[in-house]
Amino acid sequence: MSELNLPRAADEETPAANVAAASREDDDARVMYAVVDANGTLARGRRAVSAARLGTGTYEVVFRRDVRRSAYVATIGLSGAAGASLPGEITVVGRAGNDRGVFVTTHSSGGAAADLGFHLAVLGADDD
Repeated sequence: MSELNLPRAADEETPAANVAAASREDDDARVMYAVVDANGTLARGRRAVSAARLGTGTYEVVFRRDVRRSAYVATIGLSGAAGASLPGEITVVGRAGNDRGVFVTTHSSGGAAADLGFHLAVLGADDD
């Protein structure tokens, strides 16, 4: 049996990290998100200003803050609590010409541009 994934013995564990320092750092984190329907409608969000469908499978999502130095995480999904989205692929990148925008593309599993709803999280956005 492999020992690679076994928990360490209690006496081998590393000392506790400085939890107070880590908490202060976490408190300063910025999290924004948008849930966008396939037609480009902003269903809901946090610090999201607008969303627009620019063409088949292409979208722009704009937030209240500069997102250039942030991480973008997105997944295909519906905005409601029932049903299931068609499978697909998604890409994200900062929006050219708009430091508060994220450019999103959605595609069918076969690679063709397709209108699909999505959830987008922006992590670590700078203050204005």
